[in-house]
Amino acid sequence: QVQLVESGGGLVQAGGSLRLSCAASGRTFTPLAMGWFRQAPGKERDFVAGITGSGGTTDYADAVKGRFTISRDKAKNTVYLQMNSLKPEDTAVYYCAAGVISRTAARYPYWGQGTQVTVSS
Repeated sequence: QVQLVESGGGLVQAGGSLRLSCAASGRTFTPLAMGWFRQAPGKERDFVAGITGSGGTTDYADAVKGRFTISRDKAKNTVYLQMNSLKPEDTAVYYCAAGVISRTAARYPYWGQGTQVTVSS
Protein backbone atom coordinates (compact mmCIF):
# COMPACT_ATOMS: atom_id res chain seq x y z
CA GLN A 1 0.00 0.00 0.00
CA VAL A 2 1.11 3.54 -0.74
CA GLN A 3 -0.08 6.62 1.08
CA LEU A 4 0.09 9.97 -0.70
CA VAL A 5 -0.32 13.39 0.89
CA GLU A 6 -0.47 16.54 -1.25
CA SER A 7 0.33 20.05 -0.09
CA GLY A 8 1.06 23.46 -1.53
CA GLY A 9 -2.28 24.43 -2.96
CA GLY A 10 -3.82 27.83 -2.42
CA LEU A 11 -5.08 31.04 -3.96
CA VAL A 12 -2.91 32.87 -6.47
CA GLN A 13 -3.42 35.60 -9.03
CA ALA A 14 -3.24 34.88 -12.73
CA GLY A 15 0.36 34.85 -13.87
CA GLY A 16 1.60 33.66 -10.51
CA SER A 17 3.23 30.42 -9.44
CA LEU A 18 2.65 27.58 -7.01
CA ARG A 19 4.56 24.42 -6.20
CA LEU A 20 2.61 21.35 -5.20
CA SER A 21 4.24 18.56 -3.24
CA CYS A 22 3.20 14.95 -2.83
CA ALA A 23 4.83 12.96 -0.06
CA ALA A 24 4.67 9.17 -0.39
CA SER A 25 4.95 6.53 2.28
CA GLY A 26 4.36 2.80 2.50
CA ARG A 27 5.71 0.36 -0.07
CA THR A 28 8.76 1.14 -2.19
CA PHE A 29 8.23 4.49 -3.84
CA THR A 30 10.96 4.50 -6.42
CA PRO A 31 9.68 1.98 -8.99
CA LEU A 32 6.27 3.60 -9.21
CA ALA A 33 5.44 6.22 -11.77
CA MET A 34 3.78 9.31 -10.37
CA GLY A 35 1.14 11.49 -11.90
CA TRP A 36 -0.74 14.69 -11.25
CA PHE A 37 -4.37 15.00 -12.22
CA ARG A 38 -6.87 17.79 -11.69
CA GLN A 39 -10.61 18.04 -11.44
CA ALA A 40 -12.63 21.22 -11.78
CA PRO A 41 -16.23 21.40 -10.49
CA GLY A 42 -18.60 19.53 -12.77
CA LYS A 43 -15.78 18.18 -14.93
CA GLU A 44 -13.90 14.92 -15.25
CA ARG A 45 -10.53 14.26 -13.66
CA ASP A 46 -7.90 15.18 -16.23
CA PHE A 47 -4.27 14.21 -16.60
CA VAL A 48 -1.81 17.02 -15.96
CA ALA A 49 1.68 15.50 -15.80
CA GLY A 50 3.46 12.22 -15.19
CA ILE A 51 6.97 11.02 -14.40
CA THR A 52 8.50 7.55 -14.53
CA GLY A 53 9.95 5.74 -11.54
CA SER A 54 13.46 6.66 -12.56
CA GLY A 55 12.50 10.26 -13.22
CA GLY A 56 13.98 9.99 -16.68
CA THR A 57 10.77 10.45 -18.63
CA THR A 58 8.04 13.02 -18.18
CA ASP A 59 4.76 13.68 -19.93
CA TYR A 60 2.50 16.72 -19.92
CA ALA A 61 -0.98 17.58 -21.02
CA ASP A 62 -0.98 20.08 -23.86
CA ALA A 63 -2.80 22.61 -21.67
CA VAL A 64 0.12 22.86 -19.25
CA LYS A 65 3.13 22.10 -21.43
CA GLY A 66 5.77 24.81 -21.06
CA ARG A 67 4.20 26.16 -17.86
CA PHE A 68 4.25 23.19 -15.45
CA THR A 69 7.19 20.99 -14.48
CA ILE A 70 6.98 17.65 -12.70
CA SER A 71 9.96 16.32 -10.77
CA ARG A 72 10.72 13.81 -8.04
CA ASP A 73 13.14 13.54 -5.16
CA LYS A 74 13.75 9.85 -4.48
CA ALA A 75 15.57 10.52 -1.21
CA LYS A 76 12.54 12.38 0.13
CA ASN A 77 9.93 10.10 -1.50
CA THR A 78 8.33 13.25 -2.85
CA VAL A 79 7.08 14.38 -6.23
CA TYR A 80 6.58 18.03 -7.12
CA LEU A 81 4.54 20.01 -9.60
CA GLN A 82 5.93 23.47 -10.27
CA MET A 83 3.20 25.58 -11.81
CA ASN A 84 4.11 28.87 -13.48
CA SER A 85 2.12 31.40 -15.49
CA LEU A 86 -1.06 30.18 -13.88
CA LYS A 87 -4.38 30.89 -15.55
CA PRO A 88 -7.92 30.98 -14.12
CA GLU A 89 -8.66 27.80 -16.09
CA ASP A 90 -6.04 26.00 -14.00
CA THR A 91 -8.39 26.27 -11.02
CA ALA A 92 -9.16 22.77 -9.78
CA VAL A 93 -8.49 20.20 -7.11
CA TYR A 94 -5.11 18.67 -7.88
CA TYR A 95 -4.51 15.01 -7.10
CA CYS A 96 -1.27 13.09 -6.84
CA ALA A 97 -1.31 9.46 -7.96
CA ALA A 98 1.10 6.50 -8.05
CA GLY A 99 1.10 3.60 -10.47
CA VAL A 100 2.06 3.06 -14.11
CA ILE A 101 2.88 6.14 -16.15
CA SER A 102 -0.16 6.90 -18.24
CA ARG A 103 -2.60 9.66 -19.06
CA THR A 104 -5.39 7.37 -17.86
CA ALA A 105 -6.43 7.67 -14.23
CA ALA A 106 -7.28 3.97 -14.04
CA ARG A 107 -3.58 3.07 -14.37
CA TYR A 108 -2.88 4.68 -10.99
CA PRO A 109 -4.17 2.58 -8.07
CA TYR A 110 -2.98 4.95 -5.35
CA TRP A 111 -4.33 8.48 -4.86
CA GLY A 112 -3.91 11.38 -2.49
CA GLN A 113 -6.76 13.37 -1.01
CA GLY A 114 -6.25 16.37 -3.29
CA THR A 115 -5.29 19.99 -2.81
CA GLN A 116 -7.25 23.00 -4.03
CA VAL A 117 -5.65 25.44 -6.45
CA THR A 118 -7.56 28.63 -7.19
CA VAL A 119 -6.33 31.16 -9.73
CA SER A 120 -8.02 34.55 -9.68
CA SER A 121 -8.23 36.76 -12.74
